[in-house]
Amino acid sequence: MRLNRVLQVGAVVMAAGLALTACGGGSGSGASGDKNLVQRAKDNKKLTIGIKFDQPGLGLKKPDGTYAGFDVDVAKYIAKQLGVEESGITWKEAQSAQREDLIKKGEVDFIVATYSITDKRKNDVSFGGPYFVAHQDLLVRSDNTDITGPESLTGNKKLCSVKGSTPAQNVKTKYAKDVQLQEVGKYTDCVTALLNGTVDAMTTDDVILAGYAAQQPGKLKLVGKGFSDENYGVGLKKDDADGKAAVNKAIQAMEQDGSWEKALQTNVGPSGYKIPAAPAIAP
Repeated sequence: MRLNRVLQVGAVVMAAGLALTACGGGSGSGASGDKNLVQRAKDNKKLTIGIKFDQPGLGLKKPDGTYAGFDVDVAKYIAKQLGVEESGITWKEAQSAQREDLIKKGEVDFIVATYSITDKRKNDVSFGGPYFVAHQDLLVRSDNTDITGPESLTGNKKLCSVKGSTPAQNVKTKYAKDVQLQEVGKYTDCVTALLNGTVDAMTTDDVILAGYAAQQPGKLKLVGKGFSDENYGVGLKKDDADGKAAVNKAIQAMEQDGSWEKALQTNVGPSGYKIPAAPAIAP
């Protein structure tokens, strides 16, 4: 009798566990689950989207807890096209070194975070877009006169960038092999180091640097000699063909109805950054 009771309890516990797993309630289910992006958006009316939290004009978490920037506007437009209102979006910080893992582990549905499309990254994730083309540049203190481009970063010059991004290594490989690289977690750490004189220059994409220069008028300046093309893409789960197609369709709609240019003018235009033409979507 006692044995039968134990077996019955065990069966109930096992059934509950199976039901929880079937509903996606088990550990590690993440934001993405097994469905493609289009199906998840349609079924759940919710999305978890990765953005930067510390890039003025692109992806910034404001003191009041709201989010602003061009990448934020692109993400909201894509979500809307997928049938998800802004109220259904959960924003998650996507630092450069963490982006592939966030997608692969299903912690985000997609990422819009100044995410350059590279062949190496395409081994791990898929990309929609590009939705913007930036150019790598340098940010220096306003009184600096000897740093005029990547070739001038020789000798004991100290260059700051973030872990997991491509710009710093690009400088060291192609332009100044003996530059001293300092890699940090966030771009704001580079800005602080540049302002206090710990480093001589900061490198990343020009549109990002323009936002920081606008925040520090009279203290920081953009060198203004772009030396690479950085195609920003929307990162999503590897081989999600339907999701990629839907993202591309949304980006094209944003470009065609004027929302793309308006978002850039609103978020980046005040810094003096020249608004470029919209890029062609990759096949």
